[in-house]
Amino acid sequence: MSSTNIPKDGTIVILTGAGISKESGLDTFRDADGLWSKVNIEDVATPEAFMRNPKMVQEFYNARRKTMASGNIKPNAAHHALARLEKEWGGEVVIVTQNIDDLHEQGGSDKILHMHGEMLKIRCEKCNMVLPWKEDLTVEVPCTECSAQGALRPHVVWFGEMPFYIEEIYQALENCVLFISIGTSGNVYPAAGFVSHVRRYGFGQTVELNLEPSDGASTFHQSIYGAATEIVPTYVEELLTS
Repeated sequence: MSSTNIPKDGTIVILTGAGISKESGLDTFRDADGLWSKVNIEDVATPEAFMRNPKMVQEFYNARRKTMASGNIKPNAAHHALARLEKEWGGEVVIVTQNIDDLHEQGGSDKILHMHGEMLKIRCEKCNMVLPWKEDLTVEVPCTECSAQGALRPHVVWFGEMPFYIEEIYQALENCVLFISIGTSGNVYPAAGFVSHVRRYGFGQTVELNLEPSDGASTFHQSIYGAATEIVPTYVEELLTS
């Protein structure tokens, strides 16, 4: 499959996972030395965990938030390349990210669907108010909208919860001319099924850009392997200049 076959005014949908942020210095969740090897998912990443021990959950996400808000984590060449693609491509570019960091925004991208939420935001479980938040969060902090105490939580999707923007994502997948998957393991659903959805219900080409083959690698029309900071800028250059 060549990038010359892709209509230059069509929609591109890009799925990004932890692999693209890892090269900026953020710990992944699922690698052998990732966050889930150091803490139990059931203790910090489920609605039940928040009900059982909100203090522990808040402290876990406070640490993640502090890392992101420190200013030490910067977008890398892959993030910047995707921002360039969005600005120079003739059609729409939609980034669907599983990452809860803001590196795509820092890198200059605008059309981003955070399907698993955003670490630098919080949400009230009583009134559903969402607002930016870079400080530590405790159970004592009241909601600024409804004044409920103990109802504020990280604005992230926990295990057992429905990802955000699902209807919008599937509509984009069915209408895209190109679907690109970057830095994903291919074993987390529903994102792992996006490539099959394009192949079944859409007409777009599908490409995997990854450090190594994902669980769904055989489903893609084309696969390119290597560090995201190397292969993503190269692929974007080819798309824009072919």
